[in-house]
Amino acid sequence: MQFLDRPSVMRRALELAAQGQGFVEPNPMVGAVLVDEELRLLGEGFHQKFGQPHAEVETIRDAESRGHKERLTEATLFVSLEPCCHFGKTPPCTQAILAAGIRKVVVGRSDPAPQVHGAGIAELRAAGVEVDVGLLEADAKRLTAPFAKQVTTGLPYVIGKWAMTWDGKIATRTGDSQWISNDASRAVVHRLRGRVDAILIGAETARHDDPLLTARPPGPRVATRVVLDSIASLRTDSQLVRTITQAPLLIISGPDTPPANVARLQAAGAEVCVLGADANSPKSSPPGSRPSELFQGVKRLRQVDPRQVLAELGRRGLTNLFVEGGAAILGAFADHDLLDEVHVFLGPKLIGGQAAPSPLSGLGCDTLLQASPLEEVQVELLDGDVHLRGFVRGHSW
Repeated sequence: MQFLDRPSVMRRALELAAQGQGFVEPNPMVGAVLVDEELRLLGEGFHQKFGQPHAEVETIRDAESRGHKERLTEATLFVSLEPCCHFGKTPPCTQAILAAGIRKVVVGRSDPAPQVHGAGIAELRAAGVEVDVGLLEADAKRLTAPFAKQVTTGLPYVIGKWAMTWDGKIATRTGDSQWISNDASRAVVHRLRGRVDAILIGAETARHDDPLLTARPPGPRVATRVVLDSIASLRTDSQLVRTITQAPLLIISGPDTPPANVARLQAAGAEVCVLGADANSPKSSPPGSRPSELFQGVKRLRQVDPRQVLAELGRRGLTNLFVEGGAAILGAFADHDLLDEVHVFLGPKLIGGQAAPSPLSGLGCDTLLQASPLEEVQVELLDGDVHLRGFVRGHSW
């Protein structure tokens, strides 16, 4: 195989890296390709699973298995993320590169992790390796955004999701919502569930929909199901509680939670986390808002600040959080500018009515200038539904 140009080689490295999604977290997805001076393929690989060899090592081994060991001194290694230079679950990739005799390395983006952050590039250059940085950097950053956010802020990457009709409704005025989206859309949602660390909903959604929140069929990860419930009122006969052996269940509640509710859910196998008394006193507010307005009319969220929730989940080392609703939860996350990525499934139906809910409640913004702009929008047709995916501008990690 021969590549047309250098960007084509890096695109292949990024394609390979994406195959590790759901398997490598909390590590980043990384891919690598070795080519000769004519850009002919010598070897390729990617980080396949947390704790296993990194992409650089896999690629060197692949090249050697193809009989190219003696050619590595004249090869160029393209890697989507800066090679690590520290001992973790595996030895430093910089040492593997130097031991193989590779003299040229092209890097997609530098590693944002504090223990690396340019040190890997510096080590290679100090050893006489020619290193170029920044080829398809925007693509490499998009791929590693969840990892980058977690290591630089301590918070998980937040993916918001909802299904709505063409007139922007997520249910009828009576609360009926099954089903706005079709089977093809729900299959995509299950794939998303199967590669994240946690799935979050509110108490009202848990009570009204009685969901499972599991991936069917199972994916590479088993997500913790998180319910924001200010008084830990979730019923023990709910599907979430009855399926604790299939996936963990975490209830996050407020300071006024009755001890009896905590004991009841803990006895059923759930974990209950009670956040502090200052949870409903935001340190900052959306432009033009007053703190008291933030949760106006959101009864079940009034004692649970989504920023504290995010900090708690980050403390647990989670990389990807999938927020499925309802409107109060999604609205609160949007009000605090906590959404990084959004997936919307548009069903070709019209509901109508002022009382029918929209996807985001909460306070919202006063002017369109304050609206959260989405970029890199992707559109996919799913048997009549439309799947929209976008990233919140300014959330570049």
